[in-house]
Amino acid sequence: MSSEAPLKRRPRKAFDWSSAALAVAVFVSAAVVYRRDGQARFLEIFFSDVELFIDILPKVLAACLIAAFVAVLMPRDVVLRWVGAESGFLGIVIATLAGVICPGGPITIFPIAAAFVSIGADTGAAIAFITSWTLLGYARVLVWELPFFGGEFVVWRIIISIPLPIVAGFLARALMVYINRRRKAE
Repeated sequence: MSSEAPLKRRPRKAFDWSSAALAVAVFVSAAVVYRRDGQARFLEIFFSDVELFIDILPKVLAACLIAAFVAVLMPRDVVLRWVGAESGFLGIVIATLAGVICPGGPITIFPIAAAFVSIGADTGAAIAFITSWTLLGYARVLVWELPFFGGEFVVWRIIISIPLPIVAGFLARALMVYINRRRKAE
């Protein structure tokens, strides 16, 4: 057993405002399709979406398990030192580099980022990680950009994009400092 204190988790509701907004959008869209295109088209779309849900569910579960294992296995003191709130510029750069080299899609990346936040990474590092994965991820470059756009385009796009995850990470840190100060003042 680990000598570390248990993870502090934020209380979460099973159904919040974002879930309600998505539910409303789904039901309104379904009603529009049913009215405009009829029952046959509505059922075709519905069963196609059910099939997609069944196909993607094991991937989401696997990603969440990976993230849970990362949260349990990674030493919190290491995470705090390298990408915590006090890690400074180096923490943002490390998170950016981690995003560049992490393979996988959003089903994998977002649970991993959430796991790192739960064990001590600050919001700025998580934002830098996700932003760098989005803009600079090697898999996207190799599979999509090089074949379609060629080397010169890719090199210039990467050069232009390099500072963006770092800027996003610092903006997120500054915003969190501002929000925490406002909460303490209230």
